Amino acid sequence: MTTIDIAGTPVFAPRVAQTRLRLTARGRRVLAGLAAVPAIVALSIAILSGGGALASGEGNAPAGTYEQLTVLPGDTLWSIAQSIAPDADPRDVVGELMRLNALPSGELVAGQSIAVPLEYSTQR
Repeated sequence: MTTIDIAGTPVFAPRVAQTRLRLTARGRRVLAGLAAVPAIVALSIAILSGGGALASGEGNAPAGTYEQLTVLPGDTLWSIAQSIAPDADPRDVVGELMRLNALPSGELVAGQSIAVPLEYSTQR
């Protein structure tokens, strides 16, 4: 009977020395430029599209069509609306005051300055 010995000595591939990647000065400039492109594009978009929002901070009211009013202790938007426009519907005046001053709620703080449209009489 014949036997075959398979458990011989293992043969490994010779290890190839790895070369270290060297980045040249030109390569560093190219990578820096590629990394800067998204930042430049984002900044350009922000400048071109965000400028209009900053310019219209008063609710799109033309300059000179309103005057500033200082809120007194105990004042509410409703009481201010009734005092500056006694003949108008207070709901409309309150809505316009909230829109003009970009108020998220009807809450006012004493000493706060709010814009009041000139179309209403300021007999306060």
